[in-house]
Formats: sequence, structure tokens, C-alpha cells
Amino acid sequence: MTVTSPSSGLHDPRSAAGRAGDKIFSGTALTAGIVILAILAFVAVYLVVESIPALTAGEGELSHGKTSFWSYVWPMMIGTVIASAIALLIATPVSIGVALFISHYAPKRVSQAFGYVIDLLAAIPSVVYGAWGMAFLGPLLVPIYAWLSENAGWIPLFSGGYSQTGRTLFTASVVLAVMILPIITSLCREIFVQTPKLHEEAALALGATRWEMIKMSVLPFARAGIVSAIMLGLGRALGETMAVTLVLSPGALSANIINVGNQTIPSEIALNFPEAFGMRQHELIAAGLVLFVITLAVNMIARWIVSRHKEFSGAN
Repeated sequence: MTVTSPSSGLHDPRSAAGRAGDKIFSGTALTAGIVILAILAFVAVYLVVESIPALTAGEGELSHGKTSFWSYVWPMMIGTVIASAIALLIATPVSIGVALFISHYAPKRVSQAFGYVIDLLAAIPSVVYGAWGMAFLGPLLVPIYAWLSENAGWIPLFSGGYSQTGRTLFTASVVLAVMILPIITSLCREIFVQTPKLHEEAALALGATRWEMIKMSVLPFARAGIVSAIMLGLGRALGETMAVTLVLSPGALSANIINVGNQTIPSEIALNFPEAFGMRQHELIAAGLVLFVITLAVNMIARWIVSRHKEFSGAN
């Protein structure tokens, strides 16, 4: 069956259907983008409006007795950032190492099994991680905390005693590291396997070892993707609620990460929001606004880092 040329002036039904499909797809994609931006804008507006009473409250007007909202939220901001930073320091090298093992070292059957297990870890509910951290990991780390307190007590992070239950900020950070590990690993693995085979084979042909080939070809190619994966994991760690709530024994801000104390914004909201009303509710929503701004800033920094390296892929 011949197709009528557009220059003949005759109607081509298949071209018309194709143009209609393009319009429908374009309209659907545009609508989806607008809906996402609208939801984000509505969330931001709601947080700002509901936070104004707490942000503008004077001394004696806040429910927790603090002189200002910032004196209330500042310790939780520090606790949130510290817990997420420790989790990232633990998870990043492990995730990259596991991703490299799956993509370039393990046999095919082993790599498929490892990949399946890593993906399965991402599907475990956060409350399960929290229960595991509270009932198993915390008591398991107590002897290590005792050793650190006795032998490294001159370091502020380990001075001032240790928790007998293991429900500390460091335990919560380890749980967060386990939770974000499958996210970073999966993304890095998918990026590593996309490295051009010609670059890898060229490096090996020049006499490079497998590690030298990875260092010269794979890691430069995947640099921007690794940063994106790390920042995505950081965003998960910053907003995690239930796991931290179950593991951490909250208290005043302290430099000691192996003793009870410290608090995070998500955990504070989860513990108090169900029974909050009036000014207390405004305070918690304002704390959520602070967390929203922190997460937004992290993503903007990640985009900036990625944009700096996006033109260098190891191929040029």
C-alpha cells in the first residue's frame, strides 16, 4: 500500500493521526508538569501562611517557653544536618563500592542476585528499619560506645558518657545510612553500566588494570550522576521520620553523638503534631517550613554541582 505524498495535496489519515497523537502527548506532558509545579507552590504557600504566627511571635507567646522560634528550631536543625551528614559519610563509599562490584567485578549471576537484594532493601518500610535499629542495632553498638567513651573521650563527639540503650544520634545515623544505601547504589550501578565500552576496552588495551580503567573511564563518566545519587540519598535522610523517631532518644542539643540527646525536625513533628493545636501547631508547621527550605537548598546545590560537570563525561 502506497503512502500519498504530502505535496499531492491529498489527505493522509496516518499523518493526521500522528499529529493528533503528538498534540495529545504534548498536552498531557505539559499538564503533568504544571500540576507538579502547582502542588509544590500550594505546599510552599500553605507552609508559609501557617508558619507566620510562630515566626512573628514575641517572647512569652510560644508554647514551648523559648524566647523566639529560632531558639526552638535551631538545635533541631543542627541535629538533622549532623544525622544526615554522618549517614552520608557512611553510605556513600559503601554504595559506590557495591555498585562497582555489581557492575564491573561480579559474575553476571552474582551481580543480578546482588542487584535484586539491593532493590529489595529499598522496598522495606522505614518503620521496620526503625524497629531494627531500636531493638537490635542500638544494643549491639553499646560496647563500641563504651570503648569510645573510655579511650576517645577527649574528642567532643565521644565525651560526657554514653547511652546504655544505644538509642543515640549515631545509631540513628547508621540506620539512615542503611536506608539510603540502596538508593545511591542502584543509581550508581545504572550509571556505571552506561560507561562506553570502547573507553573501557581502550584503557585495558593500553595496559591499565581493572581499577585503573575504572578510575580513568568509569568514574569520570559517572561523576555528575554520582553527585545526583548522593544528593537524592541526602534528601531521603533529611526527611526521614519514623526510623529516627523510633531509634533516637530525644533531648537537648549536645556535641556527644553516643549519648542520649539531640533531636531532628522530622522526629519532632512526628512526635508532637497529632496532639498539637493553636500556637504549637504553627510552631511545628514552621519547623516543617525550615526543613522544606533546607531540602530545597540541598537540591539546588546538587543541580549546581551537576551542571558544572555535565559537559565532561570522560569521553572528551
